[in-house]
Amino acid sequence: MYQVNIHQAKTNLSKLIKKVVNGEEVIIAKGNVPLVKMIGLLKDKPKRKLGGAKGFVTITKDFDTPLGDFKEYI
Repeated sequence: MYQVNIHQAKTNLSKLIKKVVNGEEVIIAKGNVPLVKMIGLLKDKPKRKLGGAKGFVTITKDFDTPLGDFKEYI
């Protein structure tokens, strides 16, 4: 945990954000009284599982044959 006062937080905001992104918690205080806690929101993304929808979609053998309604356009 890292604690700074409001003036330090204003002048070093980008550095504090880097600390939070790297997993640290940052406390912003006024007169050594903690007021705000900065924590990261980004979570580890779950790994993608390929083939999760396998078997849900089936394609018939005639899927690419022209429809009767569109004969005049072909």
